[in-house]
Amino acid sequence: MGTVEKTFQKAIKAMNGGKPLEAVRLFKNVLEEQPNNIAALNLVTIVLMSMERHAEAEAFISKAITLNQSSDVSYYNYGLISKRLGKSQQALEQFDRAIRLNAKVPETWNNRGTVFNDLKQYENAILDFNQAISLASHYSDAFCNKGKSLGFLKRYDEAFAAYDKALALKPDLAEAWLGRGNLFDKCKSHEEASVAFTKVIEIEPQHPFTKGLILNQKMLACDWKGIDDLIADIDRDVASGKRSAEPFGYQATSYSASTFKRCAEIFATDKFPRLRTPLWRGERYNNAKIRIGYLSGEFRNHVTSRLMTELFELHDKDNFELFAFDNGWDDGSELRTRINKAFDNIVDISRLDDFQTAAIIKQKQIDILVNLNGYFGEHRTGVFSYKPSPVQVNYLGFSATMGADYIDYIIGDKYIIPPENRAFYTESVVYLPDTFQVNDTKRPVPVRTPTRAELELPDTGFIFCCFNNNFKITPEIFEVWMRLLNKVDGSVLWLLESNPAVSRNLRAEAKHRNIAPERLVFSSYTDEYSDYLARYQVADLFLDTLPFNAGGTASDALWAGLPILTCSGQTYTARMAGSLLNAIGLPELITTTLEAYEQMAIDLATHPEALAVIRHRLAANRLTTPLFDAKLFTRHIEAAYTAMYERHQAGLAPDHIVVPIE
Repeated sequence: MGTVEKTFQKAIKAMNGGKPLEAVRLFKNVLEEQPNNIAALNLVTIVLMSMERHAEAEAFISKAITLNQSSDVSYYNYGLISKRLGKSQQALEQFDRAIRLNAKVPETWNNRGTVFNDLKQYENAILDFNQAISLASHYSDAFCNKGKSLGFLKRYDEAFAAYDKALALKPDLAEAWLGRGNLFDKCKSHEEASVAFTKVIEIEPQHPFTKGLILNQKMLACDWKGIDDLIADIDRDVASGKRSAEPFGYQATSYSASTFKRCAEIFATDKFPRLRTPLWRGERYNNAKIRIGYLSGEFRNHVTSRLMTELFELHDKDNFELFAFDNGWDDGSELRTRINKAFDNIVDISRLDDFQTAAIIKQKQIDILVNLNGYFGEHRTGVFSYKPSPVQVNYLGFSATMGADYIDYIIGDKYIIPPENRAFYTESVVYLPDTFQVNDTKRPVPVRTPTRAELELPDTGFIFCCFNNNFKITPEIFEVWMRLLNKVDGSVLWLLESNPAVSRNLRAEAKHRNIAPERLVFSSYTDEYSDYLARYQVADLFLDTLPFNAGGTASDALWAGLPILTCSGQTYTARMAGSLLNAIGLPELITTTLEAYEQMAIDLATHPEALAVIRHRLAANRLTTPLFDAKLFTRHIEAAYTAMYERHQAGLAPDHIVVPIE
């Protein structure tokens, strides 16, 4: 046996013996001597795939296929690699070739189906999963993946049946329990979702990010049984670098900016790692205008667009060319009509994979690419990992650091990110002069105030309200609210109800604290934005949440004339309402401890003359201060974009930018 053959056998032994690093080294030694050794190319590919080093594996499998185009296994592996790299169209092509060579392998049909899922071609995906099942009737993974497709199509009964079949075949299939949990979430059955996600953890205690899913579902249902222990467990996991929680849900309970940064970094590294070879490689485009690309899944009647649309309209089209990269859909709303008119170009990316989308952005020579989702909503963070644009910005949709080194800037202000907190952000900070948050001043002004009776509120008594999303309500803030009801006679707390469990659980919590459950009044969500705004005119004081403040909701309350009392913390989300109150000239409504927050709420509720003064100032300031001055905000953010662009054009790395006060 020759030297190369011995090395090859040692490599196989290392691979089978659980020593992947040694196996890769030895296979590479073989390939140095025999570059066309197909077996070594295929095996090093498999080892690299097992190590999640897919970008590196791609080069080896590509060469193996060049040498031998008759191996369905090689095309299959290339498909798996392409899928993991976010190259869905390429993955589809590889699985197609594998099927043409051998159509009797159920795994190939199943994995091609998962690519169709990624491309939102769910009907095609279901056909592939059915084909896989026809070849292997006990293929639990195929039933599980079929359940995911049906769920996306909102065929929930069929989706549950598919997951049930998968679990009947394999009761400990964690992904099927995960799928059931996601279905329950879509159906707003959050307590049932929490049970399903808990089953995942029982099967796989370290299942990535699932503890965070349990926490999020419990918070959405205001189900606080065992919540303190769960939060402490997640905090410990994050501190030790474990994949425990997704960043968006973690914001609701994270008081530490440092710990949150660690959570975001863990998530970005695992789910959206930077590609080794970025698409943008230092080019200077020198376009006639600065090209701004806004990438979002919410270019429709959604809170992000309700804040952003006037900015799109007001952009200086002589100096900026606007591109919308749309991962959502046209809902036919008035907002969407305005958006369609405001942009020079709208590119539908909803059916494109990350690589295709990034390639289009690169081809259009976008100078500054703005991520309006972050890790929220219909996001496409994977596109940014390809670095298709020289400057990439995190703004608005995700109120925190993304923990990704390919995002260059985060837009803020000196209140929301004090200079001493910059270490908690992987991005360079852009400081706008007044507030981080844009506002659309074309939002409606309520023309009629509904009566208390219409809203099922008592005829008399002080009305505390909080229309924040239910998952932002923590046991700590609720404890304060119940003390307020105890100390302010006849008062009620008015909340939104996103699902039936909320009112049931919170009323039980109130009763446990000796507060009559009927003093909690719940209203359902309304599709009519003007009706929603009108509700604020009936309340007396908005009570904010901590550590996840109101953002767009705070703007809604202030626009409608309702004062908001907030408590600021350390994180971005814990300082949002404070930023808005500063910008509208009401800094006295910002507290920094829950004790001060509680006392001020009592003072305002029991001293109507003091509250009346604040309401009068709010009315006077609404259109005379920076918060609702869209033209001023547009000039400021354009100055920020220009500064980013000029730094890039000068060959300078991103750095903190301070936009001067006019």
